[in-house]
Amino acid sequence: MSGPQPVAKPELAVAANAQSGPLIRSGHNRFADTIFYVAMLACGVCVLALVCLIVYELSSKSSLSWHAFGWKFFFQSDWDPVNDQYGALPFVYGTIISSILALLIAVPLAVGVAVFITEMSPPWMRGPLAFTTELLAAIPSVIYGLWAIFVLVPLLRLYVQPWLARYFGWTGLFSGPPFGIGMLAAGIILAIMVVPIISAITREVMTAVPQQQREAVLALGATRWEMIRTGVLRNARAGIMGGIILGLGRALGETMAVTMVIGNRPEISKSLFAPGYTMASVLANEFSEASGDLYLSALVEVGLALFLVTIIVNIIAQFLVWTVTRGTPARGHA
Repeated sequence: MSGPQPVAKPELAVAANAQSGPLIRSGHNRFADTIFYVAMLACGVCVLALVCLIVYELSSKSSLSWHAFGWKFFFQSDWDPVNDQYGALPFVYGTIISSILALLIAVPLAVGVAVFITEMSPPWMRGPLAFTTELLAAIPSVIYGLWAIFVLVPLLRLYVQPWLARYFGWTGLFSGPPFGIGMLAAGIILAIMVVPIISAITREVMTAVPQQQREAVLALGATRWEMIRTGVLRNARAGIMGGIILGLGRALGETMAVTMVIGNRPEISKSLFAPGYTMASVLANEFSEASGDLYLSALVEVGLALFLVTIIVNIIAQFLVWTVTRGTPARGHA
C-alpha cells in the first residue's frame, strides 16, 4: 500500500512560472527591439541615400555642361539652344528678384498675422484665423497660378501697374507697358504662397518665449506694443529670421505658379513690369524639349544649382529656428 502522495504547493508553482516567464519574455523583447532598431535605421539610411543619389545623378548628368562652360555658365546671359550656347544668369537673376520681392511683401504681413494670433487675438478668433492661414499652404500651386491669371493679372494690368508707372515710373522699376504678366506678378503670387510658412514659424518661436518674460515687461510699466516689441519679438528674432529664410527656400523652388505668370523670357530688365524667367521655370518649360546632350546637361546643371541653394537655405533656416525653440515647452493659450 503506497503512502500518501506529496502535494505540490501552489506558491511553489507560481514562483517557478514567475522565474521562467520573464526570461522568455525578456528574450522576445530583445529580439523585437533589435528588429525595430534595424527597421528604423533602414528608414533613416534610405533618406540619406536618396539625397546622395539625387546629388550624384544631377552632378553626373551636368558634367558635360560643366566641362564646356565652367563657372562662366552662371555669369553669361546667352541661352541659344540652336547654337549650343548656354548661360544661366537670366534665370539666376529672375529667381533672386522674384524671391526678394516676395519676401518684401510677405514678411510684414506674415509677422503681423503671427503677432495678432499669438498676442492679441480673442480666443474665438484665434483658431479659425490660424487654420485659414495654414490652409493657404495646402492649396496646390497650379490653383494659385490660375487665380493669378484670371484675377491678379487683370488687376495689375488695369489698375496697379498704371498707377505705379504714373507715380513711381521715374525710379525705373515701374516703367514699360503694363502687360500684367511679369516679375511683379510672380513676386506677388510667391508672397501669398510663403505667408503661411513664415507665419507658422513666427507663431512657433513667439510661443516659445516664456510667459514670465511678458509679465516682467508689463510689470515695468510697458504698453502692450512695447511688451511685444521688446519682450517677445526681440527674443524671437533669430527664429523669425529662420522662418523668413525657410520662406525664401520655398520661393526659390516654386515652379508652376511662377511659370504661369512671369512671362518666361530669358532677359535681364530693371523694370518689374518686364517678363522674366526663373531656374525652376526653365526646367519645367524646356526639359521635355531638350534634344541635344549639351542642352540637356545645361538644364540639369541649373537643377543642381537650384537644389544645392535650396538645401543650404533650409539648413540655415532650421538652425536659426532651433536656436530659439530648443528645450522650450510650448505655451498654451486659453
